[in-house]
Amino acid sequence: MIDVINNIFKERKAGLIGDYRRNAVMILLCEENDETYIIFEERSLTLRHQPGDICLPGGKLEEGERPEETALRETLEELGLNKEDIVLIGEMDYFISPYGSIIYPFIGKLNGKKLNPNPSEVHQIFKVPLSYFLEKEPVEYEMEIGPNLKEDFPYHLVNGGKNYKFSRGKLNQYFYKYDKYIIWGFTAIIIKSFIDIIKKEAIK
Repeated sequence: MIDVINNIFKERKAGLIGDYRRNAVMILLCEENDETYIIFEERSLTLRHQPGDICLPGGKLEEGERPEETALRETLEELGLNKEDIVLIGEMDYFISPYGSIIYPFIGKLNGKKLNPNPSEVHQIFKVPLSYFLEKEPVEYEMEIGPNLKEDFPYHLVNGGKNYKFSRGKLNQYFYKYDKYIIWGFTAIIIKSFIDIIKKEAIK
């Protein structure tokens, strides 16, 4: 049996344990009058999932697709752009949510093309100056995440039963208030990480 195990694992590449939804998003930058902006979307009000929420362009990875390909494809589809309209700058740290998804953020630059949002996915777009995020700290809320166990949970198989001290976690939620918009959730987490990296690297 050890030979079988050796053959399976000797050249195997590590992956993630568990079945995760994989998504990729684009932090799309543009420049106007010597000011750098981040482009955000307000999701279509007719969508079944999170209608009207503020988000970055992006979506679900398709079979065999690399995350950067997804981020680019979804951005082009949602904003009515062509491939040559975006220059991919680089990648961000990816985010593993406690709700079973991985988000791969990328940074891109818009090449001065007028946006033509897809109304089936995007209600409207708006731009926020990068300087706003560099100067403004978000409202922060610490959200507790813990087991939500039902009565039929097999406590009898756990040492201590119902008195067992199950692990709990915390997720920091950030809220940016800009004009009439509230940027929060995973979008705000990604933006804050992006800004934190800029601040850290800029002072070196």
